[in-house]
Amino acid sequence: MNRKETGVPVTTTPYQESVAAYWNAEENPVNLKLGEVSGTYHHHYGIGDVTWDVLKGPDGPERDARIIAEMHRLETAQATYLLDQLGPICAADRLLDAGSGRGGTSFMANLRFGCQVDGISISAKQVDFANQQAKDRDVAHAVTFHLRNMLDNGFPDATFQAIWNNESTMYTDLHELFAEHARVLKPGGRYVTITGTWCPVHAAEPSDAVQTINRHYLCECHPRDTYFQAMVDNGLVPIKVEDLTSATIPYWELRSKSNVTSGIEEAFLQAYKEGSFHYLMIAADRI
Repeated sequence: MNRKETGVPVTTTPYQESVAAYWNAEENPVNLKLGEVSGTYHHHYGIGDVTWDVLKGPDGPERDARIIAEMHRLETAQATYLLDQLGPICAADRLLDAGSGRGGTSFMANLRFGCQVDGISISAKQVDFANQQAKDRDVAHAVTFHLRNMLDNGFPDATFQAIWNNESTMYTDLHELFAEHARVLKPGGRYVTITGTWCPVHAAEPSDAVQTINRHYLCECHPRDTYFQAMVDNGLVPIKVEDLTSATIPYWELRSKSNVTSGIEEAFLQAYKEGSFHYLMIAADRI
């Protein structure tokens, strides 16, 4: 069982152990090849208009490389958009990347704001990779990744000016997660998430496409309304909500034509286009 720096077990349930095992074994080309474009490795999807000219020309390595580079541009645009929502951040602030993956958004935040950034993951492999990246980038003094559980992160109360989850809330209970985030956020601090949510207006249960997504990633996507209720219950007041569904569909359409498909592209496109699944950004302030 993984243990964080304090010696306390990181994973406390069989489900969490299965998620950690999944990400410890993960070698998905859609994450690795895209990260190789710039050396910034993301574990999320993209937003924005696609430059469809990348599809021109015969099949082969050059076309594949253009598609990969364009997908990486879109996922970097998503991370940039998330950082735009954090509010005023100064070099003296401290930020938390909850579910930090291989560290991409954390490095972007440090480069942009010049402040200390902590990332947490229950995957030892991700934490080791990201900390090596921090050393290679010569920012290990400011960007640190920890083997910790986001439901029990071990940081003191009111440590962070801002916290984000970039496509990682579907692995947790939202009430537990937001209670822990609220504990370590400073009063007036900002919380931001970008996530896929299923739409209870469309149906009383997740659609077949959403259930396919859940099985693929060993996750449990939450209904949209649960986010807002769990935030309010824990002193996080939503101040901005944006539906990014139409902005992410082009990414999935391009990905379906790439050489790094993972078999889940059709489910995402079906869910988004039928309206059973929404890609949301929610920003909330700690009262």
